[in-house]
Amino acid sequence: MTGDELTVLVDRLRWDRRRDPCRGRREYSQTARQVAEECDRLVAEGRADLAVPVLRKAVDRITRALMYLDDSSGIIGDDLQELMDLYAKACVAALPNPISLAGWLVKLECDGPGWPRVRLADFAPALGKRGIAEVERLVAERARVADPESWTGAFAVRELREQLAEVSGDVDRYVAVLAEHLTNAVQYQRIAEALHAAGRRDEAIGWARRGVAANAGSPYTDRLRDLLVDMLVAADDTPGAVRVRREEFARHPTAAGYRSFIDAVEKAGGDDPTAWALGVLRDRITHQPAYASELVNVLLAVGRDEQAWQEALHHRRWLGGPQWQALLQGRAVTHPEEVIQPYRDLVEQAILNSADKRRYRRAVALLAALRAAYQAAGEAAAFGRYLAELRIAHKRRPTFLKTLDAAGL
Repeated sequence: MTGDELTVLVDRLRWDRRRDPCRGRREYSQTARQVAEECDRLVAEGRADLAVPVLRKAVDRITRALMYLDDSSGIIGDDLQELMDLYAKACVAALPNPISLAGWLVKLECDGPGWPRVRLADFAPALGKRGIAEVERLVAERARVADPESWTGAFAVRELREQLAEVSGDVDRYVAVLAEHLTNAVQYQRIAEALHAAGRRDEAIGWARRGVAANAGSPYTDRLRDLLVDMLVAADDTPGAVRVRREEFARHPTAAGYRSFIDAVEKAGGDDPTAWALGVLRDRITHQPAYASELVNVLLAVGRDEQAWQEALHHRRWLGGPQWQALLQGRAVTHPEEVIQPYRDLVEQAILNSADKRRYRRAVALLAALRAAYQAAGEAAAFGRYLAELRIAHKRRPTFLKTLDAAGL
């Protein structure tokens, strides 16, 4: 493709804000991908200098276009990020003016709509010392004039400061900048990972412990906790790893937490904690019955299928539909007669669930499992009688009857 043809292709990335935001999205995405393919080829052929201005123009145009076209699928956003990453690769190969590049990156991050993601580490080789210094200057200037009430402005400045500290290679600086905003487990995790990568294991473990303690109830803490456990195991402190898992299970007893706890215990060579874990769950259920679903899953995990079934029957209302159906499928293998009535209840619930447009199909799907249970229990004829009664009970639901007929039932 010639330079003129590539220019024409990039021009197709303009988007008139008056257009229907949904019409032409597929073709737009195809154009973006074609630009990426052509520019990637130029970089591979050693002609990155031709690709650099094209990619920058493409990024600018798609960034603006995404403010007006519908990208609920996220496909064009992914196309944009791919072009941004390719632009960084081309800049490293062709080395554009570092001052201009620095200004564009800071403006995109601070004044842009929030996309694409700016990764200074990818652009650092192209920026060089001059470019990085210019980013530092511009960010400091932004920080002085930023509106303290503007969350987006403050976030952009903080994000760039953190990235600058990271690319500096100064671990202490990076930790200090991250520590200015210890608002969630992610910040602690980044600090711990940086220290661990620098060979400062004890400090990394200390930061990870602080983060876990400060954000115990956050879902973002799971990865930090995993990191802490891995570091403790690597430091030959398996008892410490077990304590971390035990404390978390006692705080929030789940089947996933139990698996992590057991894994740590096995690595430490400790005693089987199953009895203690089941006791924790049963005690929790007395105050929070929703944990019954976790108890059932743990019982299944340790091979106590009969106990799991009895607990499920006792706490049926606290089990979700998929979990209950999975239990029925398992129970049907050994005790098919016990699942007949539960399956009948599910069929009736499905038929009467007016909020579900697919309710009749779901009911018919359950009927197949119910028929298998009747047959396994030696009551095939009883299923026929039940089906006849079901048709009579719902004779005023012609759509349901048609669905039955279509399924051959």
